[in-house]
Amino acid sequence: MDPGASSTSLADPTGDAERNISRICGVCGDRATGFHFNAMTCEGCKGFFRRSMKKKATFTCPFSGDCHITKDNRRHCQACRLKRCVDIGMMKEFILTDEEVQRKRELILKRKEEEALRESLKPKLSEEQQKVIDILLEAHRKTYDPTYADFTRFRPPVRSHASSRGATKSSSLLTQDLSSEDSSDLFGSEAFSTFPDSVEPPPFPSLGLPEEQDESSSMNLEFSQLSMLPHLADLVSYSIQKVIGFAKMIPGFRDLSAEDQIVLLKCSAIEVIMLRSNQSFTLEDMSWTCGSSDFKYRVSDVTQAGHSMDLLEPLVKFQVGLKKLNLHEEEHVLLMAICILSPDRPGVREPRRVEALQERLSEVLQSYIRARHAAPGSRLLYAKMIQKLADLRSLNEEHSRQYRCLAFQPEHSMQLTPLLLEVFGNEIS
Repeated sequence: MDPGASSTSLADPTGDAERNISRICGVCGDRATGFHFNAMTCEGCKGFFRRSMKKKATFTCPFSGDCHITKDNRRHCQACRLKRCVDIGMMKEFILTDEEVQRKRELILKRKEEEALRESLKPKLSEEQQKVIDILLEAHRKTYDPTYADFTRFRPPVRSHASSRGATKSSSLLTQDLSSEDSSDLFGSEAFSTFPDSVEPPPFPSLGLPEEQDESSSMNLEFSQLSMLPHLADLVSYSIQKVIGFAKMIPGFRDLSAEDQIVLLKCSAIEVIMLRSNQSFTLEDMSWTCGSSDFKYRVSDVTQAGHSMDLLEPLVKFQVGLKKLNLHEEEHVLLMAICILSPDRPGVREPRRVEALQERLSEVLQSYIRARHAAPGSRLLYAKMIQKLADLRSLNEEHSRQYRCLAFQPEHSMQLTPLLLEVFGNEIS
């Protein structure tokens, strides 16, 4: 029997909080299925009341007229069962006529057909688009460790005094990484080589200090502000290696010329690192939390690596804005791939090939948002994400400016890694 044909569905007055509580039929004590004809009953008592009212049946109790109705004996005395139905509030006015039942069935059928039509018209990802997303998700997960276990391999973070260790140089590490087929060995021992002792560097001139401090205290403070440089240099080098590994798995990237691959990576590396770091950024205290407290990075830690608020203030603002977009992991990896495959990077030799790859990814991203990102979060989301890429360009420019100030001084460039010197040191103009 179709339940919809025999009763009017009414809202449960007990509210959402009690919907999961076991409900009992007010007539016989069996499990109730909802409100039927103005009372909470089981399907059996609902049907009994409907039939009795439609037939205008008259029953007589064969006993004393006060039978206790239970699930097991409810068929024994129809008179007391019907009386119990009325006593708990069941009303014949709530019973639908045959015409009303038919209209209700037609309405239910129409709603199902409309829902099926809406579902058929809903944007869907093609098999090929889903495959691209799956490849990028796998690439990201293979090259991003959410446990941050490798951070223990870096030169340790020093938040109170300057490190006095320099870096060694090597041949083109970026070219070596691109030619490597094994993306699991992206950061070789050469990049984590022992850093020999060096001469203690002089103060960093671009960091301003209050005028009342004497020369000695100023020097010590400036040393302290650069004490995080070795650790963060290792962190960024490690991150570049992971970005290289991710890029190599982007569909079509390896088909580009080696020269264009290198150009795209050099130009986009810091931008993708900023995008990836959003995964560890916390809005509660505006810091990047990468495991233990030793690897919790605040703005003050980055200033101790030589960067000023001209970079850090807009960077934090960028991280907050990106976090609030609540991107799905699929959207995040697509945005990183789109960032890497930017055809307008200076020095790209075949921009049309790069543009074709980027357009393909942009179409996948737009399709994903339409198909999988529920409103209202999806409203203008694609445009907001593209704006984030524009923000990254500005951050990249400011990072390059501050990096040049840092690397121009040999005493500080010695703290950098060979890969940092290669990627950020030979900028394409």
